[in-house]
Amino acid sequence: MNYHFQAHRQVRKNLLDILQNTSHEDLLLIPDGFNNNMYWNIAHTVATQQLLHYYLSGNPFRIDKYWIETYKKGTMPNLNVQKSEVEDLEFLLTETSKTLMKDFDNDFFSDYTPYTTSFGMDLKSIQDAIIFNNMHESLHYGYAMAQKRAILGEKF
Repeated sequence: MNYHFQAHRQVRKNLLDILQNTSHEDLLLIPDGFNNNMYWNIAHTVATQQLLHYYLSGNPFRIDKYWIETYKKGTMPNLNVQKSEVEDLEFLLTETSKTLMKDFDNDFFSDYTPYTTSFGMDLKSIQDAIIFNNMHESLHYGYAMAQKRAILGEKF
C-alpha cells in the first residue's frame, strides 16, 4: 500500500497547491459550463475520503461533520466561504492523509461494508477504498485545474 499512500500524498499536495496559489475570489467563482468551483472540488475530496474510509468501515469521522454535510456528493458550492475556512481546509488536506496512513497501519479498518460507487466500482475492502479514493481525488483535481484554466486562461 505504500505506493498508494505516496500517490495520495501527491494528489493532496497538488490540491493544496491550487488552494494556496489561487485567489480567494477565483477559488469561489463558478466558471461558465461548471456547476461547482475549485474550492468545492477540493473540499469534496476531503469529505468523500472520510465517507469511503471511515463511514464504510464503521468508524467515526476524523473531521468535523460540517465538512461531510457541506461537501459530500450532491451538495452545492457555498459562495460565502471565509478565508479562515480555506485555512482549515489547507490543514485538513495534509492531516487527513497522515491520519489515514496511521489508522491503516494500526488496523483501524478491520471491518468494511461493501459499496458500489456511482462510478461503477465495487469497494470490498479498505484497500479497494484507498485505491479508488486516489482515482476520485485525481478526477476532482482535474476538474479544479480545468476550472482554474477557464477562469485564468493561458495565465495558468
